[in-house]
Amino acid sequence: MVAAIVGALLWWSLPAAEQEVRIPGLSAPATISMDADGVARIRAASESDAAAALGFVHARDRMFQLDMMRRAASGRLAELVGARALPFDREMRVLGLRYRAEADYAVLPSVDRVVLEAYARGVNAWIAARGRFSAPEFIALGAPEPWTPTDSLLWARTMGLYLSGNWQRELARLALAKHLPVRRIAELWPGREESVAALDPASADAAQHVLDALPQMPEGGSNAWAVSGASSATGRPLLAGDPHLLYMLPGIWYLARIERPDGVWAGATAPGVPGVVMGRNSDIAWAFTTTGADTQDVFIETPVGDDQYATPDGPRPFVVREERIRVRGQEDVILTVRETRHGPVISDIAPRPDDKLLAVAMASLAPGETAASGFLALNRAHSVAEAGSAAALITSPVQNMMVADRERIGLFVTGRVPLRRAGDGFAPVAGADGAHDWLGFAAGARLPVTVDPADGQLVNANEPVAPLGFPVFLGRDAEGPWRAERIRALLAGSRKHTVDGFAGMQADAGSEYARQLLPVLRGVAVPKGTARKAAALLDGWDGTMALDGAAPLIFNAWLARFRDDVLRRAGVPERSPAVSRLGFVAWLLGPSDADARAAWCGGSCEPVLAQALENATAELASHLGPDPTTWRWGAVHDAVFSHPVFRFVPLLGRLTEARIPVAGDTSTINRQEALFGGFDSVHGPAYRGVYDLADLDRSRFMAVPGQSGNPFRGTSRGFVRRWAEGRTITLGPESGTGEVTARIRLLPTAAP
Repeated sequence: MVAAIVGALLWWSLPAAEQEVRIPGLSAPATISMDADGVARIRAASESDAAAALGFVHARDRMFQLDMMRRAASGRLAELVGARALPFDREMRVLGLRYRAEADYAVLPSVDRVVLEAYARGVNAWIAARGRFSAPEFIALGAPEPWTPTDSLLWARTMGLYLSGNWQRELARLALAKHLPVRRIAELWPGREESVAALDPASADAAQHVLDALPQMPEGGSNAWAVSGASSATGRPLLAGDPHLLYMLPGIWYLARIERPDGVWAGATAPGVPGVVMGRNSDIAWAFTTTGADTQDVFIETPVGDDQYATPDGPRPFVVREERIRVRGQEDVILTVRETRHGPVISDIAPRPDDKLLAVAMASLAPGETAASGFLALNRAHSVAEAGSAAALITSPVQNMMVADRERIGLFVTGRVPLRRAGDGFAPVAGADGAHDWLGFAAGARLPVTVDPADGQLVNANEPVAPLGFPVFLGRDAEGPWRAERIRALLAGSRKHTVDGFAGMQADAGSEYARQLLPVLRGVAVPKGTARKAAALLDGWDGTMALDGAAPLIFNAWLARFRDDVLRRAGVPERSPAVSRLGFVAWLLGPSDADARAAWCGGSCEPVLAQALENATAELASHLGPDPTTWRWGAVHDAVFSHPVFRFVPLLGRLTEARIPVAGDTSTINRQEALFGGFDSVHGPAYRGVYDLADLDRSRFMAVPGQSGNPFRGTSRGFVRRWAEGRTITLGPESGTGEVTARIRLLPTAAP
């Protein structure tokens, strides 16, 4: 009986195939059709009507995701899931994303307010029509709160935080000051700068205490490349882009095509945002990659009494506000948040009984945030030049924006980069003397810009875009060049590029990183037994991380164990965040200083490598059998997409999860990133787009795991297999099959 009731309730939460809804503020009727994959095609009479329709369809398919996004950014997860979420809520309340978004909205231009308000009306029309059946999760929770325009601004604030993780890297370096000399700490993050600032070991415990309270996130990543018409089979530019973010069910992206009288938008939308984040309009296409720019600095503040801190001009009072955090099943938590002239006091996230105060300056928290206006301007742009103007308005995050129109290709850096009085953001510095204060920001044309390069191609896979000596310092921590090298090698293999070829490149599993390290590994003297048999499988291997091979598994397991053994031997705490996983090993096994290598390995690294292979293969043999020739990368390397709440619930976790064996690893274009321990990929190219500027309707798209946020619908996982196989879809006026599974008609509110 209970099962029948639950089934009936879940059935009632499914959206209707035919629906007619009135939305206040519409200027004319709008229509939405859904194909068999759940992809929405919207036709509306204006930009604001299109925003309302997109808000409605986002709520229809992703209402719980919308609510979770605003709860997470507002520090309101604990009222839903209990004390487990308190550390996360404390972080968000201390950083103040919600109240900063409210300030952003107060100064938003009216033309952009109209769009955000229309989007909110669309979301609220769905809530009004469905109440607690807006999504299956709300059956137990009750109807979601109405959506507000400020809620939409939280998405950009969240991205500005998560795509700029330097503050945690600074804290990690300071925490390591108890274990290692500063020079060796710097070697864990091989970078572009050789200068190393002094560290304050007395503050190391405070830094570690804050780190322990913060969620661990994978390193960011992304790919984008473009070629001019001279290198394209169509005679017009081609552009490809695939941002790498955390895998979830539902995923962060929602595919849609939106038609208005003045043009078409198509590509990756994000629930909460009234427009296309990555994709194309009628004239241009665009993609983003992470720059790795250092836009965050941690300051060690000096308290003066209970309510002041030291500045170059004498003591100054903290700016203080009180936050009430509701906790499901417990009493409310009252949090006192303090801010200094540099920014929020992050040691208040996890207070400890000492006088060490750590505050963080973040460009993404600074006043004057105009990211929403910048993204809307990008959606409206008609040329590479206009897209460049829009890039200057996208104040955060700092990204490489690659764009193409029918004649030109270009790369612009978005966001604001701090100008420091001194230092390079290596680690936390004293805040009282002002020696390392920020003097302002560089943005727009002061950041790197490349338009129509002489060789007719643009490539970025997170390697630095600013040459050494560039007037604005973007950061010392650089991603390795391996994915970019692979992209350039594949581009060099063809004289006339095609959409199909670019789509195939996005699924490429060849590793330049492996190819460069294999000569070192093949030279290691390995004892007889399983380890010797495993090492022999690397002979003749070309570095392709294919599902059906043993070599990718042996390579990854060997180097992961080697890295962990070296770090453990040196006293680096397990799970130390943000250690450059690929870069550190490549530096250690490359032409680095012999004395530096000896300090990490206790002499030659070869014995450590040999022992690491023995240990790694013994562990693999215990799970996969004693014969390495039978091992397969695909047997242990799944991409995993989990529900943000149900994954913690026994039985429901597996029922609301999607997983599939996937080729590639952290070093490949098809980047698949695992967290500490194990091989499951939880971070990678959840969206892929390839854009044909000769005919934008021929562009290709893929977003994973699927369109619906309801884990009990097939369209919630509908793209998983096609994505793993490197397949794509088009977003033309009609679906590829012509099948329509749902029709929605949105009407203006009747006149009184």
